[in-house]
Amino acid sequence: MKPLSDPTGRVRLPTNGSVDTVARKRIGEILIDRGKLDAAGLDRALRLQHDTPEKLGALLVTLGVCAQRDVAEALSTQLGLPFLEAAGYPEFPILEERISPRFLRESRALPVRESETELALAMADPTDEYTIGAFRMVTGREVKPLVAIPTDLEAALERLYGAGRSAVGQIVGDVETRGDELAFDADVQQLKDLAAEAPVIRLVSLVITNALDARASDIHFEPFENRLVVRYRIDGVLHEVESPPRRFSAAVISRIKIMANLDIAERRLPQDGRIRLRVQGKEIDLRVSTVPTMHGESVVMRILDKGGVALDFKKLGFEDDTLQAFLDVLMQPHGIVLVTGPTGSGKTTTLYTALDRLNKPDVKILTVEDPVEYQMPGINQIQVKPQIDLTFANALRSIVRQDPDVIMIGEIRDLETAQIAVQSALTGHLVLSTVHTNDAAATVNRLLDMGVEDYLLTSTVIGILAQRLVRTLCPHCREPYTALPEVVAELGLARFAPGGGDITLWRAKGCGECAHTGFTGRVGITEILPMTDPLRSMVMKHATAAELRAEAIREGMLTMYEDGLRKAIRGVTTFEEVLRVTREG
Repeated sequence: MKPLSDPTGRVRLPTNGSVDTVARKRIGEILIDRGKLDAAGLDRALRLQHDTPEKLGALLVTLGVCAQRDVAEALSTQLGLPFLEAAGYPEFPILEERISPRFLRESRALPVRESETELALAMADPTDEYTIGAFRMVTGREVKPLVAIPTDLEAALERLYGAGRSAVGQIVGDVETRGDELAFDADVQQLKDLAAEAPVIRLVSLVITNALDARASDIHFEPFENRLVVRYRIDGVLHEVESPPRRFSAAVISRIKIMANLDIAERRLPQDGRIRLRVQGKEIDLRVSTVPTMHGESVVMRILDKGGVALDFKKLGFEDDTLQAFLDVLMQPHGIVLVTGPTGSGKTTTLYTALDRLNKPDVKILTVEDPVEYQMPGINQIQVKPQIDLTFANALRSIVRQDPDVIMIGEIRDLETAQIAVQSALTGHLVLSTVHTNDAAATVNRLLDMGVEDYLLTSTVIGILAQRLVRTLCPHCREPYTALPEVVAELGLARFAPGGGDITLWRAKGCGECAHTGFTGRVGITEILPMTDPLRSMVMKHATAAELRAEAIREGMLTMYEDGLRKAIRGVTTFEEVLRVTREG
């Protein structure tokens, strides 16, 4: 039964079962009020609760409709007890000589602070009156329960009293002698059986959960001759993390393929699939790609967090002047607007943000994508399927007869797609798409090289946006410093200090908030090239990308490099980050 809080903050048990029901419902109401739970998820957990003695908060986590942290914070509010952050656990064991580690693990409790009269006790279940009474009796002190996140508590117990094994190490240790390595050409049924075992399922779930906690955008599983490497791409940079032993390689990859509805018997050809999960109360899509390598199949999982996409130009890093220039282009009734940059530079997110701005009841929007990364209400999205000949070009031929106002093409890859995009723009449609080029000016030459006629290009393209992503400095630990005169001269920073004074730049330091990387998140640096009459004349003369770029700068275009330097001076990023992703400097 659930306890209530008395005026002193101590925990006391309810006197009848009806109070228990009210308390159980109240934690659900708290989560709903905070937007962490919906009514359907609560009803599902309450129905399941009739058949199990497990408490509601634990059931919500087990069902995947709430994160452990959200439940713990709601419990803290409900009981009026303090919430314990991960940083609040002690460096060394407290009362080690009087309390056995086995009792701590069984009761899921850990002393975190003590004084002459009081003991602060982290508890996964702060309603456990028996454990509170046991600590009160052993210590002779008043016990102050603190609400702990179960995973944080378990990690602290392992660090203080265990063998120092991580969660991955514990799962691997749970597997007995049946961990023999499976050959790459192992029997399919054998792979299925191993992939269905609990340790393998837990291992894959743990890797995905840890990736979400680390804000990773991709998970890489790479089998080599002697080991299986797992890497997360965080803020655009790959980081190797703890990996299971090589003998788990076939089982782990087979488990992922089963989740993605791929053919586990096919290990000679690349495959693509998709996994939909609800993790920590969030809807997550995982785009899965497998390719055969020398020592097994390499798997990459792209994490698509539906709730984590900010469809806001300001949050994406657009400065006021760049945003206004882009919106001026975007609000044209017809023409082609292109977003360019390398893979992973945020082009698709920018296009979705543009579509969100254009999405109104009186505007029909059709998209052709490969794949459809995020589903947007009010927009008709088409998934390309080359295996049934539903290509970009074939889909576009059909959708122009669907009477759209705006067409978004995931990528212009060939002349046929480019020509249909041009024809669509000429017949009064606004077309948005992406091209892989280094900067805005080079996009014109790329389309000419594809075979698009110059007169059609100048008649249809109305603006080109180029962008990159730079890591943003952690606001908790970034450090300012005065730039040396040599650095100011080399980077061309003098233009940002008209008065001639010192220029302050910022450097990454690293702290617990940013996992000691110095960075947290990414932001875009952009340049917008509106297609003006002087530029159209130069395109007709087949001017080089450098000449087009010089003319755009004369007309006032701020380059990605300059946009990055503005952000570096404001402390958003470092100038080293800007140099890393741009070709200038």
